[in-house]
Amino acid sequence: MAGVRLVLEGKVALVSGGSRGIGAETVRLFAEAGARVAFSYRQAREQAEALAAECGGPERCVAIQQELSTPKDGRALVAAAVRAFGRLHVLVANHGIWEAEDAPIAEMTEAQWRRTLGVNLDSVFGLVQAAVAQMERQARPAPGDAAGHIVLISSTAGQRGEANHADYAVTKGALISLTKSLSSELAPKGIRVNCVAPGWVATEMSAAALGDEELGPRIAAGIPVGRVGSAREIAGPVLFLCTPLAGFISGEVLNVNGGAVLVG
Repeated sequence: MAGVRLVLEGKVALVSGGSRGIGAETVRLFAEAGARVAFSYRQAREQAEALAAECGGPERCVAIQQELSTPKDGRALVAAAVRAFGRLHVLVANHGIWEAEDAPIAEMTEAQWRRTLGVNLDSVFGLVQAAVAQMERQARPAPGDAAGHIVLISSTAGQRGEANHADYAVTKGALISLTKSLSSELAPKGIRVNCVAPGWVATEMSAAALGDEELGPRIAAGIPVGRVGSAREIAGPVLFLCTPLAGFISGEVLNVNGGAVLVG
């Protein structure tokens, strides 16, 4: 008996912030599922080029250097992906910043606030706007098939907040609201919009906090499964949401956090 496979043959996917961490694992999984993948990076050129080569080279996977802090940046990235592969069926808005150093609201600088909102939210608006326009221009699929998939990467911080990181939590909460709004608007057009909300994951961005002798054990203790997640454990659910097996899922916030959001 053949096993069930998560297949994206013939599809083109764009993953923002794809050179490292969750983004890189998402690129790998989508490539393994048969999709052609474009992904963005900001500075990690060597890592990005190595990943693109690993996933099939220019015919199958391309790395695009792109700053993402404004709507214009987001639109530019979609345009570059379409130039590379001609079409776009999947958008995964994965990029984002989180300042490891605590910033109480009374001390947070306006520059930090504006930068976080620019990267984590404003550029996502541009990405989604351009991706939806491209998906709507393309020929409609067979009845019952999705015209496109959008997955926004939020966080547990977007649901329960995060002390001393209000800028980050605000943007991630906004992505949850954006998911619900876009689902209501786009599901009738065949575009499925969902959200994946990771908890603590072992990545470069979280390494300082997880490696702290006092904070690291406290973080693990607050996760019912007893550990932080791996990047691949987040990428797997992202892939699932972009396959026909998830064709009846729209507007959902999928928590991938080891049960942490349930225990406050």
